[in-house]
Amino acid sequence: MNFTAMDFETANSTTGSACSIALVVVRDDQITDSFYTLINPETYFSKRNIQVHGITAKAVAQAPTFDLVWPHIAPLFDPQHLVAAHNASFDIRTLKGALANYKLPEPHFLTLDTLRTSRKFYPEFPNHKLNTVAKALQIDLKHHHNALDDSIACAKILCHQVQQFGPDRLKTLVKLV
Repeated sequence: MNFTAMDFETANSTTGSACSIALVVVRDDQITDSFYTLINPETYFSKRNIQVHGITAKAVAQAPTFDLVWPHIAPLFDPQHLVAAHNASFDIRTLKGALANYKLPEPHFLTLDTLRTSRKFYPEFPNHKLNTVAKALQIDLKHHHNALDDSIACAKILCHQVQQFGPDRLKTLVKLV
């Protein structure tokens, strides 16, 4: 299966406050490439968010703003390309918010939520948080809430599900956004 796994971290609870993004490209069920960057969200950082991911305003002071990052990653967001995320609604809201901040047009792309697939395929798990699913599937997740590590875990979860359940069962859960 071919897809890109995506994860954002945010500075605060507003949708456009992306402070880091990671994308992990999977071709034929193998990770072939990855991209990670801090992002200067040009907004405040909440104490709660800093406690979750450890990214501070000082850490992103020299980072590019989202409008400078977007041209490099935009080709991965088209209607022919599948983008996976764990709790995809959060990441899609964050993407749309960041695009809106810079008056950039929203792309339309295929998406698959590994939170949703995990709930469907593993109802016996105590919960379906990324770290819980990764641990149950014996997928190493070294730094939970680091966008790159979370994207890699998401990619490996989806690859595991493709091997275990087959691509056809997963394709029924794909949405166009």
